[in-house]
Amino acid sequence: MTDPRYPIGKYEPVEYSLEQKNKWFLDIQFLPQELELAVQGLDEFQLQTPYRDEGWTVQQLVHHIADSHMNAMIRFKLGLTEDSPIIKPYDENAWSLLKDIESVPINISVTLLHALHIRWLHAIKDLTEEQFQRKVIHPESGREMTLWFLLGLYAWHGKHHVAHINTLKESKGW
Repeated sequence: MTDPRYPIGKYEPVEYSLEQKNKWFLDIQFLPQELELAVQGLDEFQLQTPYRDEGWTVQQLVHHIADSHMNAMIRFKLGLTEDSPIIKPYDENAWSLLKDIESVPINISVTLLHALHIRWLHAIKDLTEEQFQRKVIHPESGREMTLWFLLGLYAWHGKHHVAHINTLKESKGW
């Protein structure tokens, strides 16, 4: 049985290639539409259903993707404009409990993702391989991460959470 936390598996970094870059760009480009299709027609009960035992609700997942990808774009811009900047981590679980996650309709975060992903792609679409090798530093682990690593991670991240929603829908027969 597949681990319900990782319905598409864990992120596996790969070496730079033009083919992979184009694939990840498409993942970033189409994530908002894929998410929108995944949540289309869900009612309030379904939005408040956790995707797995002790997991976030669908509503929390949708807002989390927006929160995470806003942070991603900032991390890319820092990495492009500063030498090995230290990025700001955040407590995803604490963010998932904030009032806006509970009270703001998910269509706001889906709309935000449509706009954000257009901006993000335009910021990175013409980067060279050398620019994708620029690094940011995560302060908690001290780990250096290239923008290439982050591109793959966030392309995976969106698909990962859409798969959570789609897997839940399939298991519930929605």
